[in-house]
Amino acid sequence: MKNDISIVLSGEAGQGIKTVELLIIRALKNSGYNVFSTTELMSRVRGGNNTTEIRVSNKKVQAFVDRIDILIVLSKNAISRIENRLIKDSIIIGQNSVIEEKYKNGGYKIKDVDMGSLAKEVGGIIYSNAIVYGLIAGIFNIDLNLIKEYITNHFSTKGKIIIENNISAVIKGYEKGNELNLEIQIKKDDKAKNQIILSGTESIGIGALAGGCDFITAYPMSPSTGVIHFLAKHSEEYGVVVEQAEDEISAINMIQGAWYAGARAMTTTSGGGFALMEEGISNAAITEVPIVIHLAQRPAPSTGLPTRTEQGDLNLALYAGHGEFPRIIFAPGNFTDGICLTQKAFNLADKYQVPVIILTDQFYIDSYQSIKSIDFSDFEVENYITKTDKDYKRYKITEDGISPRGIPMHGDGFVRFDSHEHDESGFITEDFDIRKKMVDKRLKKLESYSKESIDAEIIGSKNYKTLIVGWGSTYGVIKEVIQELNDDDLAFAYFKQVYPLPNNTKEILSKAKKLIIIENNATSQFGQLIKRYTGMEFTKRILKYNGMPFSIEEIIEKLNGIK
Repeated sequence: MKNDISIVLSGEAGQGIKTVELLIIRALKNSGYNVFSTTELMSRVRGGNNTTEIRVSNKKVQAFVDRIDILIVLSKNAISRIENRLIKDSIIIGQNSVIEEKYKNGGYKIKDVDMGSLAKEVGGIIYSNAIVYGLIAGIFNIDLNLIKEYITNHFSTKGKIIIENNISAVIKGYEKGNELNLEIQIKKDDKAKNQIILSGTESIGIGALAGGCDFITAYPMSPSTGVIHFLAKHSEEYGVVVEQAEDEISAINMIQGAWYAGARAMTTTSGGGFALMEEGISNAAITEVPIVIHLAQRPAPSTGLPTRTEQGDLNLALYAGHGEFPRIIFAPGNFTDGICLTQKAFNLADKYQVPVIILTDQFYIDSYQSIKSIDFSDFEVENYITKTDKDYKRYKITEDGISPRGIPMHGDGFVRFDSHEHDESGFITEDFDIRKKMVDKRLKKLESYSKESIDAEIIGSKNYKTLIVGWGSTYGVIKEVIQELNDDDLAFAYFKQVYPLPNNTKEILSKAKKLIIIENNATSQFGQLIKRYTGMEFTKRILKYNGMPFSIEEIIEKLNGIK
């Protein structure tokens, strides 16, 4: 097995697959391999069937593949749901009794490893995940001392006996992995060692810290909850006030109060929670209070598939709130952009006094990948608060639509805040002429923002005839497809800013003879948005909405069908 290997762990919720994932991807990376991992979960605390895919490669990887090279089976019924992903050369590793006969007779390479019995030799079935960790490390012949070090650090708070038993379990698994002699020949990449492993969740949290976030509040809702957990974990170190709100309505109103008082605040939620925030978003729009919202999408309507992925909430973000008002929407596709765009969101919210929404999804949030280190000295927390005078007008009409933003007790002026239409000083008004001027003033902010709008990025041939359009989390899979096909007539337009449409949108689309859009939704929401503002039609739409991300294989197959 060379160049690129897909390892899938399949078992029940509660068997510690996540622990194995976190430990092994770091060990592989520090051994010089490029890694990417993603998880797909059933919506239950225990039982069911969950899988984690870990890709190990000689080049940078950041996408899901259907192909399973090595399947590690941890429980009964762990194969049937994913059997269509097995290939003729797939290696299935697991206890003989949990592998059904049809797979033993299916031409696959079966490796009988009784991980449960090995764990019991150490002290109990609870150590099975350490056996699996050691097994994978042994398959790749990772330095055993490195593996022991990670185990010691991971269980450092559990006591000496737990650490020692886990190390014993890892050694047993490691020896079994070596015995399998799978002859993996992936060339190592020295650059990989110097990179850092991040999850999508961490990228948003780090970006918020870099943006000066000092207050976050949210009501828990998967898959967004990890962001508030991350900031809570680092709250003392970075001076962040963390508050779990009683509901999403409270959360959106609390961050408005925080920004009004001079803080830099964010809330994180998913579609159902965001729906509850709509009135608050409109309130922020008319009061011109900056807000930053992280919206992690999942399949809907209603509860939908709460632990799966979909790009189904773009329209929700676009049109949320009653009335007409400006907003900015980012959709990072890789974790470097996740950090940079989230950091930028705070500065833009502060500068333009508008809602800034960061759109991710379950696939983005729950995946791990390695990225180059970022020089945070390049980031600047831009503060646009004005010291007020006695004649201060909070909603002063200006040429660019941006009024000077004061905060209470910073200067001599009175900072009014009201949800009704108001005049320049913030007093309620029903004057028709003032109403029109205020609407125009607020809408003018988008025109002002266009000067620093983020262009779509072209990946692939600059002389393309066919252009693939993607946004957000489809970035990784489309980029890998472009690299694999290596077609001089093909390119990928990556949109990390989805609203307002980047200034170069029509220019790059007009160059193509054939336009293809790829989206994880049923109605091509971004394609509709592009058509609305440019009048341009797509030749083909490749859409997926079963709760799973796109795989490299299926996009290549669909593209070949279009040619």
